Amino acid sequence: MMVERLIKKIFDVREGEFKVSLWMLAYIFLVIAVLLIIKPTVNALFLSELGIEQLPFAFLLVAITAIATSYFYSKAVAKFQLKKVIEVTIISSIIILIGLGILLSLDVVSGVLLYFFYIWVAIYAVLSASQFWVLANLVFNIREAKRLFGFIGSGAIIGGIFGGYLTSILAPLIGNENLMFVAAMLLFFCIPLLRKIWNIRVLKNGSVKKHKSATNISEPPIKLILKSKHLTYIASIVAVSVVVAKLVDYLFSDFASSAITDADDLTAFFAFWFSTFNLLSLVIQLFFTHRIVGIWGVGFSLLLLPIGIFGGSILFLLLPELSAVVVIKAMDGILKQSIHKSASELLTLPLPFDLKNRTKSFIDVVVDSLATGVAGCLLIFVVRGLDLPSFYIGILIIALVCLWLYFIYKVRIEYYKTFRTNLEVLTDSGKKTKKITHSKVSVVTGMRTVFKSGTEEQILFMLDKLMEINDKRFADDVELLLEHPSNKVKLSAIQNLYFLNSKSMTAEVSELLKIEDRELTIATLAYVLSFAHKDKSYVFDAYLEHSNKRIAMAALYCLARAAKNNYSLKQRYALLDRISAALKNIETNEKDLSYVEAVIEILGVANMPIFYNKLVAFLNHDNEEVVVTTIKAIGTATDPAMAQHIIPFLGQKNYRPTVLEGFKLYGQQILPVLRKNVQERLQPLSVLRFIPAAMQSFHSKDAVHHLLAILTDNDLTVRLEVVRALSAIRATHPQLKFNRYKVVSVIFDECKLHHQTLSSMHTQIIISYRNRNKSKKEIGDAERDARTSLLELLERRLDSGLERIFKLLGLRYQQKDVAIAYEGLLSEKQEAQHNAIEFLDNLLTGELKRKLLPIIEESALDISSEEELQKIKHKIPTELECFKLLLQSNDLKIKLAVLYLITQQKEPRYLSIVESLLNDEDPKIRSFALEAQQAISAEV
Repeated sequence: MMVERLIKKIFDVREGEFKVSLWMLAYIFLVIAVLLIIKPTVNALFLSELGIEQLPFAFLLVAITAIATSYFYSKAVAKFQLKKVIEVTIISSIIILIGLGILLSLDVVSGVLLYFFYIWVAIYAVLSASQFWVLANLVFNIREAKRLFGFIGSGAIIGGIFGGYLTSILAPLIGNENLMFVAAMLLFFCIPLLRKIWNIRVLKNGSVKKHKSATNISEPPIKLILKSKHLTYIASIVAVSVVVAKLVDYLFSDFASSAITDADDLTAFFAFWFSTFNLLSLVIQLFFTHRIVGIWGVGFSLLLLPIGIFGGSILFLLLPELSAVVVIKAMDGILKQSIHKSASELLTLPLPFDLKNRTKSFIDVVVDSLATGVAGCLLIFVVRGLDLPSFYIGILIIALVCLWLYFIYKVRIEYYKTFRTNLEVLTDSGKKTKKITHSKVSVVTGMRTVFKSGTEEQILFMLDKLMEINDKRFADDVELLLEHPSNKVKLSAIQNLYFLNSKSMTAEVSELLKIEDRELTIATLAYVLSFAHKDKSYVFDAYLEHSNKRIAMAALYCLARAAKNNYSLKQRYALLDRISAALKNIETNEKDLSYVEAVIEILGVANMPIFYNKLVAFLNHDNEEVVVTTIKAIGTATDPAMAQHIIPFLGQKNYRPTVLEGFKLYGQQILPVLRKNVQERLQPLSVLRFIPAAMQSFHSKDAVHHLLAILTDNDLTVRLEVVRALSAIRATHPQLKFNRYKVVSVIFDECKLHHQTLSSMHTQIIISYRNRNKSKKEIGDAERDARTSLLELLERRLDSGLERIFKLLGLRYQQKDVAIAYEGLLSEKQEAQHNAIEFLDNLLTGELKRKLLPIIEESALDISSEEELQKIKHKIPTELECFKLLLQSNDLKIKLAVLYLITQQKEPRYLSIVESLLNDEDPKIRSFALEAQQAISAEV
């Protein structure tokens, strides 16, 4: 159907949603049409019979009646199913309408009866609409509601137009009494619609069970509202907006009744304007609401109505006439039922259904009615009591609008927080970030306790921390650790003592030198040298020629380190000759790996270019420990040119931690070298992928600068590692600045890549589904397997692309918020996915939101299903276009998978793209392209 297609296009109504949306629209259409038949009729009768003076008293009675009935209504929704409560409300309303029609026919409606019907209409107006929106919250999930509330809301506006114009036409023809019977008949049709919606959508989807929450239903609604800031601000907005609306109504009624004295003419006047406002409201709902609420969000959308009333009130102060009052009423009538209504209903979306069911009707009925009573009091005791002119009502409206704007600001913050809290609960993020409570023990006492009775790991951790703070109060505690059974603890303790600079040297030195541990021996001699402030010669004289080879080599290491920038020390002890002799001795001590490692460490710390070639040669040694020592030694040498020799070892898992340790020894000067290796492809991809993690380990401004320089790398795996590295730095060092413009630019590139990948995947899934019905003779197992492999790779690319996008978003927005949203999106719970998307809808802004949100919504779909892919609005490329697109990318695995699939298909139409790759730089691609060419040529 053309109408169905048009509606789906305008309101983004998707498969399986059209019928239930149409029924919901018809339901609210009837409810509001009935309201627009009875409201002008009863209002006109009330004003004609009792006069404008009685209107404030009616407002007060509405408030008192609402409070009384809310108690029973609250009990009903707690005890009975929502469907049952709505049905009873509809049936009782039909009975009252028939009764009103009969009483009007008998011409006995006056005095008390007019008050009764006025109060009933006021409560029907808010209760019936409130029940409908609670039902809508049960029928649709968060994302469906965001898309469909605009379409459904248009039913209310159309109902208002229909009811208003019907009343203005029929009132003079058939009289007010017969209009009540027409209204009763229209309301009757709501019952079958309600049953159909409930059975088809609510019961079928199990929405009632799904929306059960831990809310304590025994608590009265007022307590539930006061417990929740979110609900408190919603109630405050409703209260202030109703008071403002009633003041506007009073102005409108006062000026209109003064100008028009005849009851039927006044009814027609009200009906005309109410219908006109609804007509304009419909135009806004159809063409603007979806865009404004969708793009600018709930907060901005809520601002439009109070700002419009504010502007109209300023006009009224300048021009206090009926035309100015019509402008204020127009702002209220047009925006309230379109943009403001959709935004207001979205405010309750993140709240649990049970909580909404108990509180929403209370807010819509009781708070609304109480606010009506407050408006009545203001009019009776302030305006009429002080005999103030209408000018002061305009000033009062302006003051209340300012309060309204404040509550909108506060509720926007709570709306965002509620989505965040929901995500934390649904993804268990709150448990992961739970803070550990510590007993109130001083840091000094705690550290001393660890040094005395802690485990080896605890003591080593505390000694590392002490190295950072260098607190001399712990010198005695650390000295006692030299007697600890662990050599690692002794080593860390003596290293700490070196920096703590005690007044006297420990007596444990001689005992420490006896221990067969090269690192400990070096640290001990370094400690001894720290006490030889002016003349270190007596230490070198004592230990360089020591009978113990380990101690002599440790002394040579200390000499090499001390003489690094001391030419006279080099000459005095003939450092060059000593190192040369040590190297020569390796030939006779080749099997003594401890000696070999000691020589390598000396070569590194000496930093003498003459020995660089010798040092690099040890990287080819058969023993892994020797290679590890060499990597560390090259790091100690800190010559940027030497770094090129250890970078290739990043590709080997067993050497990777040592290489990172070596880079740390280089310091920040290694960053440009690492960046150059990535940009100029000086290493294979298997190595380049680990360079970003190495750069990340510096956690500095320079590291961020160099990582951003390679953020747009052509290889997607390298790019992912760069993004992960930047994300890790942001997590630990949030004070560092990131180039937001570059980050956003890269996100846009990622969006484009995502669309290309999804389009290609769509093509492959469609072909895969078509091939299911074909025989094995037509499509061989090899081709099916090749296509499956390509699909798996494309799916992996989508997943890694989504990770890159979210890690990049963490550089632009609060990282914790983005992380929670990403976790929710990956959750298997649909509710968590919907909450995550809505949370991001509120978090993202501008162009970033416009481009990213469709991708985020698509990521929640089952992309392996052709039915789900139909919901994604992409141009589907042909298989030839798909292959060309994928072969132009920089993803080696996908290129090879495409070429392998072409080999199995043997289609002549792919020959040209295969031949273009025969001279590719990559040998693997050349090989696969040749195989594909041969397979196609054989068929031809």
